[in-house]
Amino acid sequence: MTRQTSRNRSWQCAALAVAGAAAALCAGTAQAQETFKLGIVSFLSGQAAESFGIPAVNGAKVLVDAFNKGAAPAPYNKPGFGGMKIEAVYVDENGGATKQVQELRNLYDREKVDAVVGYVGSGDCLAVAPVAEEMKRFLILYDCGTPRIFEDAKPQYVFRTASHAAMDNVALARYLKARNIKVESFNMINQDYAWGQDSKKDFTLSMEKLYPGAKPGEDQLPKFGAGQYGTEISALMAKPADVTHSSLWGGDLQAFILQAGPRGLFKRTQVVFSAADHVLPGLGDKMPDGTILGARGAYGLMSPKSALNDWWWDLYSKAYNTYPVQAPYRMVQSLLGLKLAVEKAMAANGGKKPTGEQLAAALTGSEWDSPAGRIRMALGDGHQAIQDTAIGKTRYDAAKKMVVLEDIQRFPAECVNPPPNMKSEDWIKAGFPGAKGCP
Repeated sequence: MTRQTSRNRSWQCAALAVAGAAAALCAGTAQAQETFKLGIVSFLSGQAAESFGIPAVNGAKVLVDAFNKGAAPAPYNKPGFGGMKIEAVYVDENGGATKQVQELRNLYDREKVDAVVGYVGSGDCLAVAPVAEEMKRFLILYDCGTPRIFEDAKPQYVFRTASHAAMDNVALARYLKARNIKVESFNMINQDYAWGQDSKKDFTLSMEKLYPGAKPGEDQLPKFGAGQYGTEISALMAKPADVTHSSLWGGDLQAFILQAGPRGLFKRTQVVFSAADHVLPGLGDKMPDGTILGARGAYGLMSPKSALNDWWWDLYSKAYNTYPVQAPYRMVQSLLGLKLAVEKAMAANGGKKPTGEQLAAALTGSEWDSPAGRIRMALGDGHQAIQDTAIGKTRYDAAKKMVVLEDIQRFPAECVNPPPNMKSEDWIKAGFPGAKGCP
């Protein structure tokens, strides 16, 4: 098309638009401008925002921008989602489950989003998943930990693109065993809601199998967002155990460490955290050395070496002057999987934007590469992911002015995740049947 022809066509389109007939001649233009509207939900305020929710949203922003520019590495290099520009709508997860149910309905009904990626809190996930099913709308849970989502139901439209919390606690117990750490007793402090209760249960059951002689002691269950842990710390120190387990996260985890460290708890017991890497940049030298922790995957300082991970690390680090931790890693692997699913569904739909049903069919049972390694939708009838993970030990490096992780142990997905069609609790109680590649 010549420049003059282009100007004539533009004039014709404008004229016909006034006459109300633009659709016929300008269909190609309209199609080229089609967007994929994406709702992204994470904590933008409250105790979980600083170390978790905002880094996750920051990860989404730089990745969506790279997608729209066609600047991501292959096979993620097609602009947008299959040529459709991605338009993101960001929603604050703070406020409780009832509020999140209404926010989800608003995203689908008012904002007219094509898909939602979101949710950190297990309570929120348990609340919104049935609503997405009821509305028959596509939803990816990018985080949250409770295994109940896909073990107690069989949703059609809901997916989780990261492993659930059973992996984290099985890996912690296996790490202790692999390092020949003596454990005759263990205490616990976990939040009193689905995430904390499930984490406590999975760790306790794993210890029963790997350390059958170890006796559980203190079992502290503070409320989510408690912030003050003087009473709980006193109880843990009054009856010290060889190991103290915790799944605290976000601002609660930061507060616990800052309060327990000066009182000497970390010197009297081997503290093990199931999901603590995200507070390391903020705590710096306030993080006690020798703490054993996981990141809910091979994320951040424990991420594997690969070209895709190098690209993602540089993209995020240059944008925010800090390295990506758990939350942005989980967000990016969700969006990478969504992108491939959208484009797969479009290919089967004549290049048109897919419906929720077509998108669900494309993501079910799929696999893709992420900066943390291979993601496989292997559980929950193809709706729940499994992945490799890693556990390491903290040490503050004064020269680098940051906490580093050493003595890292990697665990294959098949070692720390249950097999298909077996609930996590039953798998652990049975002694991890079918586990492969364990150290």
